[in-house]
Formats: sequence, C-alpha cells, structure tokens
Amino acid sequence: MDAWVSVGRDIDRVVGKFHSSQLHTSRVCEDLSAELSRLEAELDSNPDAEISTTQRLMLSQTVAKVKDTIQKIATEHRELHSSVSKVGKAIDRNFIADYAGATSEAALSGPDKERLLNQVICQHFFRQGMLDIGEELAKEAGLNMQLDRKEPFLELNQIIEALKHKNLEPALEWARRHREKLQEKASRLEFKLHKLKFLEILNSGAGSQLAAVKYARENFPPFAQQHEKEIQVLMGAMLYPLGSEKSQGPYGWLSDSTLWGEIGELFTKDACALLGLSVNSHLSVVVNAGCRALPALLNIKQVMQQRLVTGVWASREELPIEIDLGKECRYHSLFACPILRQQTSDSNPPMRLTCGHCISRDALHKLSNGNKLKCPYCPMEQNPSDARRIFF
Repeated sequence: MDAWVSVGRDIDRVVGKFHSSQLHTSRVCEDLSAELSRLEAELDSNPDAEISTTQRLMLSQTVAKVKDTIQKIATEHRELHSSVSKVGKAIDRNFIADYAGATSEAALSGPDKERLLNQVICQHFFRQGMLDIGEELAKEAGLNMQLDRKEPFLELNQIIEALKHKNLEPALEWARRHREKLQEKASRLEFKLHKLKFLEILNSGAGSQLAAVKYARENFPPFAQQHEKEIQVLMGAMLYPLGSEKSQGPYGWLSDSTLWGEIGELFTKDACALLGLSVNSHLSVVVNAGCRALPALLNIKQVMQQRLVTGVWASREELPIEIDLGKECRYHSLFACPILRQQTSDSNPPMRLTCGHCISRDALHKLSNGNKLKCPYCPMEQNPSDARRIFF
C-alpha cells in the first residue's frame, strides 16, 4: 500500500506540472499570436512604403521574443520529460518486476495443461461475446470447440446487451422457455422481468394504467402465490404515476435506475446456474486471485531467501503460508480444528463426537486416554471409537 501511495504522489506531481505547463504555454502562444497580428497590421498599413526604423525595431523585437519563448517552452518540456522519467524510476523502486520466484514453470508445462489453458482462454472470449477471436484461437491451438459450447454464450451476451439498453423482450423470451427449470431452482428472475416490464408500461405516459392492468392480468397469475406482497405494491403504484411529482411518494423507489443493474446481475447469475456455468469466467477468477495473492507470495519469497530456506517451497505441494482471497474465491467448505487450530485434510479429517462437537482426528487421538475421551467443550465422556468422520 505504501508503494502505491508513493508512486501516486509522483504521478499527481507530474500531472500537476502538465496542467500548469499547458496553461502557461497556451497563454504565451496567445500573447505571441496577438503581437504578430499587431505587427502584420502595422506592415500592411502602408504596403508600398519602405519599412521604417520603428517597424524594423518592432520586427527585430518580435523575432527575439519568439525565439526566447520557444527556448523557454523547450526547457519546460525537458523538465516535464525528466519528471516523467522519475515516475518510471519510482515504479521500479517500489514494485518488484521479477515474478519468477513466485511462479512454478511446471504448473503449465505439458501438452495437456497447455490445451486446458487455451480452452479456458477461448471460453473467456466466448463469454465476452468475442466469438471471432475465440474461434481463431481455437483454430490455431488445434482445439475442437463444439458449437453447443458457443451458442449459450452468444445468446447470453445478446440478452445482457439488450438489458443494458433497457430492452426486456429477449430476457423475457428466454425466461419463458426455461420457466420450469427456473422454478425448480426457486428463481425470481421471470417475475422480476415482468415487474420491470409492468413499470415500464406504467411509466409510458398518461392513460397507461389500463395497459399496465392488462399486462398484469396476463403475466402475474403464475407468480401470485409466491410474490403476493410485491404484486400488491405494484398495483398500489398505479395511483402514483411514475415520472410525476406524486411518484416521489411511497412508490418513488420503483423508478430507481438501479433496478436495471440488479436485473442484469440476476439474469447472469441464474442463467449461468441453469446452464451449469460459473458466473465469472475461470480465467478472470484465476487472474484476480493471482493479483491478490502475488504481494504475499513475493513477501514470503524474500523472507525465505533471507533465511536460506528456498527449498521448502519447491519440496511441497502447498504454500508455506495461508493467503485469504476473500469469500468470493471460496469454493469448498473448510473446517479448522478448534483444538489444534489446523485445517483438516484427507489424512486428518474432521470427526463428530457423540455429543455433537467436531474436532480433527489428530486432536481426537491426542485427547484420548485409552477407551475414554472427555469432550473439550462439554462434560460428556465417551469412547473414541464412537466418533464418526464427517464429509463437508
């Protein structure tokens, strides 16, 4: 964080110099332009006459001033260039450019791993709607990307783009086709889309209430039982036309523009879940996780080099430190033994005692005294053999 602050100060300083130099240069050039215009007018006042001594003096002074101004602007430009070069030095000084110590060459070596990497990159391009780039990469990498793996991404991107332009029809059509599967997952997507469509009709102008009621009668009945309260609120909003001053009353929040952003996120989440896809592409997840973990990896690398224990990293399949990447990067349930303060593993799994408390197998062995075990959290005594392994 200190490195970011230090480099940020240097960048702010350079940007400030650029702005001040731009203002000064513009002002000086305007003054020179005005002076040259006055000299031109003076010379054109009597074009047939010879140049007078006063005019020669004005001309020589103007030429000298132009040369002096150009020299000053060039000096300022050199100073700016020097300031920019200092920013580069500050970046080199505050950030580590050698990341080799925090990577493993064997992680992506081999034809199978290269094929998987290219496949992940292709899928990322398909997710972003860049089918031509993804297809070209697949062709050059020799990947056989089936058509059924491209079409879902193409359709989802078209619908998301339509939602960005407040066009609900493609999303509504998609939700109708997948209604049964969405209902199995207790998704609120289709109702939310109909809700926005209802509000869009209600906000279309005077006399829109009848059209809104007709739309509600045609589309809200399948959701009446689950969303009764929300439908009642929508019906009450008809008394306060959206877009008018009255809409600032109890139903003003229905015209909030954030509803469109929320529906886009909900559609992406539910559609990906329905198609068996992750919300974010694998490539973006890996890159974001790597950017978060990199500073900690570089720090531990430096410490290990200072203590001459670099072999510890290469001889194990796990990192010598724990790096928290946040809840969004947690995809597996973890259990840390409350006794030994260690995460459980296949060789040291979590065990459920007969009293209901959970500890690791190593802790179970350490606390056991023959055929007796006293729970560390309650006074219940039990036989260690009665403990059962738990699978999260």
